[in-house]
Amino acid sequence: MKRPYTVVLIVPTGIGAAIGGYAGDALPVARAIAQISDCLITHPNVLNGAQLYWNLPNALYVEGYGLDQFASGNWGLRPVHQNRVGLVLDRGIEPELQLRQIQAADATRATLGLSLTDYVVTDRPLGVHLKAAPSGATWGTIEQPDSLLRAAERLIQEAGAEAIAVVARFPDDLSSEALRYYRQGQGVDPLAGAEAVISHLVVRTFQIPCAHAPALSPLPLDPTVSPRSAAEELGYTCLPCVLVGLSRSPQFVVSSGSTHQCGDVWANQIDAIVIPATACGGSAILSFSQPRSLVVAVRDNKTTMQVPPESVGISALHVNSYLEAVGVLVAHRAGISPTALDPTIASLKCLDA
Repeated sequence: MKRPYTVVLIVPTGIGAAIGGYAGDALPVARAIAQISDCLITHPNVLNGAQLYWNLPNALYVEGYGLDQFASGNWGLRPVHQNRVGLVLDRGIEPELQLRQIQAADATRATLGLSLTDYVVTDRPLGVHLKAAPSGATWGTIEQPDSLLRAAERLIQEAGAEAIAVVARFPDDLSSEALRYYRQGQGVDPLAGAEAVISHLVVRTFQIPCAHAPALSPLPLDPTVSPRSAAEELGYTCLPCVLVGLSRSPQFVVSSGSTHQCGDVWANQIDAIVIPATACGGSAILSFSQPRSLVVAVRDNKTTMQVPPESVGISALHVNSYLEAVGVLVAHRAGISPTALDPTIASLKCLDA
């Protein structure tokens, strides 16, 4: 009997990926790969589309820090039927905008049947600041990380939360060039790096799933907005996709103190990893690139990172597009060498020659 065919799809956050660097625009890629995988492991940057989302029953929604720990073999993933999700709201969110977030959360309970705890407002405004590196990649800081952690801890200890959704007030910069380019599908997501800082902090501290949705003032209408960025134009909140993802996000199995169960997923079970061809410098991909796992590097998905697999000692199969990557995965799952599908095949060589 064959074991499940497991694929990891990574599109790093905040590096301007041509596909997956915008508002959930890598979700079609995830849907396609999920169709030919028994298990797809990916992260919120791929699956979050603001108020748009798609149920992929065989996909595991894993936050970036948790994905790094999983890739290194420190943590395993335990699929769940449902998580009870706790909601943290930044005290810096204006009352009307805060109410929009609460109504969005209530809507997911009534319409989608999600299980949420009562929410907590941080005791201080979190104070999010956005930064950009010379390469164009984005990151950020928060002034009050302890306030965030206190709120998350209350939800876990007092309300029984099994996953944490965070909504932080992000600065409005309606006139910035970065935002204008992003809305036109040409730049780097100015929020993504700071969002990763927030979720990493919670996951690292409490070892449970977490994802973030920014609170922002509605943007003025712009007829030139790119379809890749348009999901974030739909309303006052990006929270629904986060709550949907967290509702089924796997729990982390910390190998040093947990009993392993049948059905847990570990890094040594990964069959293939799909990554943009210039984005191979991250912790997860460096850990995943073990000899028996196929690394598929997609050239069309250009980024600002400029780290090809060969530069960090990773042996990868390069393809031009995600369509070609799907074909490679089909062949790999079937036990067919991709070279067998080429019109010419070189003869075997003797190792002693």
